[in-house]
Order: sequence, then structure tokens, then C-alpha cells
Amino acid sequence: MGLQMKMICIGVCIIHFFFMNVCSQEDAGGESTAQGTVFVDGKSGIGFVDSDYVCATLDWWPPEKCDYGTCSWGKASLLNLDLTNEIFLKAIKAFTPLKIRLGGSLQDKLIYETEDQRQPCTPFAYKASELFSFTKGCLPMHRWDELNLFFEKTGASIIFGLNALNGRSTNVSTGIAVGKWDSTNAESFIRYTVKKNYMIHGWELGNELCGSGVGLRVAAAQYSSDTISLVNLVQDIYKGEEFQPLIISPGGFFDANWFKEYLSKTPKLNVVTHHIYNLGAGVDQHLVEKILNPVFLDGIADTFKQLQGIVKNSGASAWVGESGGAYNSGHNLVSNAFVYSFWYLDQLGMAATYDTKTYCRQTLIGGNYGLLNTKTFVPNPDYYSALLWHRLMGRKVLSTSFSGTKKLRAYAHCAKQSNGITMLLINLDNNTTVVVTPAFNNPSSQQGRRGFLYKRTKLMQVSHGDQMYSTETREEYHLTAKDRDLHSQTMLLNGNALTLTSSGDIPTFIPVNVNSSEPIKVAPHSIVFVHLPNVVLPACK
Repeated sequence: MGLQMKMICIGVCIIHFFFMNVCSQEDAGGESTAQGTVFVDGKSGIGFVDSDYVCATLDWWPPEKCDYGTCSWGKASLLNLDLTNEIFLKAIKAFTPLKIRLGGSLQDKLIYETEDQRQPCTPFAYKASELFSFTKGCLPMHRWDELNLFFEKTGASIIFGLNALNGRSTNVSTGIAVGKWDSTNAESFIRYTVKKNYMIHGWELGNELCGSGVGLRVAAAQYSSDTISLVNLVQDIYKGEEFQPLIISPGGFFDANWFKEYLSKTPKLNVVTHHIYNLGAGVDQHLVEKILNPVFLDGIADTFKQLQGIVKNSGASAWVGESGGAYNSGHNLVSNAFVYSFWYLDQLGMAATYDTKTYCRQTLIGGNYGLLNTKTFVPNPDYYSALLWHRLMGRKVLSTSFSGTKKLRAYAHCAKQSNGITMLLINLDNNTTVVVTPAFNNPSSQQGRRGFLYKRTKLMQVSHGDQMYSTETREEYHLTAKDRDLHSQTMLLNGNALTLTSSGDIPTFIPVNVNSSEPIKVAPHSIVFVHLPNVVLPACK
């Protein structure tokens, strides 16, 4: 190509890029349209998540657990949850598998009814003077049997949070727990579990005892010593077993100095877990404003970045072990409504870019932040968001950026079921449709393939009406709230309500097929998953 022709091409590209990113217009109905470009770097991945990246929690809170005068837990405790409910069973099976973490605040007050226990096995009881306002509780082994039978039916992958306060001297007024962990009851419980051939994917030590702690805290050096005790215990019990479970800890809020010391002294740890409640208290009346504010959403990125740096050379992986957004059970008609998917999916996308391997949502059921309705087990909007992510977003994370409005969030992974990619686009704006053009570097140059394939250029941008792509289509999944009400508990997929079938089955996700030469239109206050099966990037081969 001659120099003059090259200069003309460059000029056309610059003009096109300028108009795509700067121009916007108001339509007759008062809503505006903005245009921009999503750039996906296809050279290599920036992270690699677990195949069961999406995880959810089940907790121990009894019905008497109340926050701000509202009691939102009902019978969602592991001790009283209805394991015969068919909707519950099918909701978990839809993930095949769903990783489930069993734990929470009361796990450090839980005794296991094993041979070493001679005291009566009684449930948690409300007592205001106690830590977390509840007495110690007990897990009967017949209930543990029932739970494992249920988990086997669902195909779930189970993480169990162990009581890490046993044996310690605690002072609630000072918030300090001292002394070493007494592993006697845990050892008996783990031996019982292995003897019954129950599959546990990982054993996690303690809940929110790291750093400043929640209620109580344990020093990093002592916690490291206790974790090494758990490592040795598990290695002994599982000796000769084909499967070896993960050792996971500390399951609390990130504190850089505490985590650095702990990791430096705990070489055999498999997974480092931290918790996220970046939206603040569930009683906050400004939760929606926070969720729709891109600057606020970006605020948690530094936590992911710091933890990534700390674990980088440790041999351990980073997980979000619990995240409910708003603590103290969330907020009704916010954390169980459509609007929460803006926060939740953005969290899934952001965490993955910092090489977080698993992200556990608080909760699968229970409180106001459950993926399922506490009383009916019917899925809330975030359940469908989680399932779409699980089915569409593959393990390899791609560097993705958006040039245009700050209210458009963009993430991309190699696709889960093709050689292509899947993009997640989140429009936080209430009045602007964003018209998105995807651009890629290093696309494939295979002969005989149609679609996003170039031989001579490193950067490729799809242009409207491009004949080269006229025969290629992509799949789009547009998520919106019913009646455009962000507090609605009904999510629409491509304009159709997502509801259970008459037999209680999870509905089929049917995409719309769009010509690949067309730009992607992201409506106001909407979320779009875009599967591009014909975008073959080197990172995804």
C-alpha cells in the first residue's frame, strides 16, 4: 500500500474514532444517545478464574436474627432450611456445579455433635449480651447427613467454615481472642465427614477474625500457627484419599499488614479469602445512588489490587469468600431487586480482572441479599445474573476498556462455550442509550474464516454496514427491569420476564441474534451480555 493511501486510511480511522466516542444526540422522546468503543486486548489474558467462579453462601442465622427492626432470615439457616424444596434443588443444579460456602458469623460459635461432645446438642438461642447476640449452637450429625445428601443431589461443590474460636480466651469488650485453637471438635467432625465419604472441596478456618476483626480478632502469627495445625490435621485425615481438599483462610476483611504477615508465615495455604461489603450498612437510604455511581464502584479496586500483589508469589489463590454488598442482611427491594445486578455483575467483572479465582455471594438464600427468595425460593434478579455469567463468561479474563461515557462499564472474557469471546456491558445511565462498537487487537488471521479476522492490521474496529461481516451474527442477552423500575424483583431478558416454568424449572435463556456488523445498543439502566463466537483472539485459542 502506498504512503498516500496509508495516510488516507489513518485519517478516516481518526475521524471515525472521534465521532464514535464524542458524538451524541437527543432523540424525540427526551432520551439521548452516546457512542463509544469497547477495546479488548486479545494478545493474552490478564487473569484466569475457576470454572465455578460464581459461588454463593449458606449461613447459620436463625429466624430471630433481626437488623434495624426487620427479621429477614426466616428458615434459611443450615439448621432448618427446607431441603425437600424442588425449586431450591433445581436452582442449584442449574449451575452444575455451584460452589457453596457454608459459614458466617455464627460458625465460630458452632459445636459439632461428634463423639467428643458430651454436652446436649442445642440450637442457637437469642441472648443480647452474647457475641453476635446468640449463644453457642450445635450441628447434629443427622442434619449434617441430610445436608450432604442434598448437596450430592445438586452436584454442589462445598466449602465448610470451621469454628476457629474453640479453645481461645475471648474478651468481647476489648475484641481480643488469645491462645491457640483447640482443634479437637473440628478433627472429630472432619473424620466423621471423611468416614461417610462426604465430598468437601475445602475447609476454611474462621470467619472475620483477621485484621481488626468483627466482634473479635486474632493476631496474624497465632492465626498462622492455627492454620498450619489445620493443614497437618487434614493431611493426616485424608492420607491415602484420592481427593485432597483445599485449605482456606482467613475469611475476613482485608488488612494489608495483617494479610502480609499471615501469608508470609503460612506457606501451605491454598486459598486466601476476604470479605466485601463496600456499599455500607443495609439501612443506608443512599444505596442505589452508590450502586449507580461509577466512581464509588471503582473505590474497591485498590483492595483487589493490593491483595493480588500480596498473594502473587505466595502459591495461594485469592477468593472473595463472602460479599453481600450491604452488611446486616442487605436492604429489601434493593439487594433483592434488579438494581443490585449493577453492583453484583460489576463486582464479578472487576474481581476477575485482578485474578480473583472465586467470588462467593452472600447469600444463596437468607437475608435481603439472597439470590433466592427466603420464603418461596423463587429466584431474585441476581440469581439470573449469576447464572448468565456462569454459562457465558469463560475462565480467561481479557483486558477491556471503554472509550466514551463513564457510566458504561465493560468487561470481557474468552467465551465459555466457543472459541470466541463474551462481553459484559453495564449502562448505569438512566437516560442515555450507549451505542457500542467493539474493537480488538491481534485477531486471528486464519484462512477461510469469516468475521473478525484481519491479516494486515493489529487494531480492528467493526464498522456499521461492513459487508465482510454481513453473514456473521452474535448473541445478545439484554437485561432490564420490569416497567423500568429499578426496585422491581422481576428481570426481563430481551423484553421477556424471567420466571420459573409451571414445573418449577429455571427458564431457558434465549438470546437475540444480531448481525455482527451492527453496533451494540445498550439501553438506559440495562445490562448486556454479548457472545461473539466468531471473534477469535490469540488469548482464547
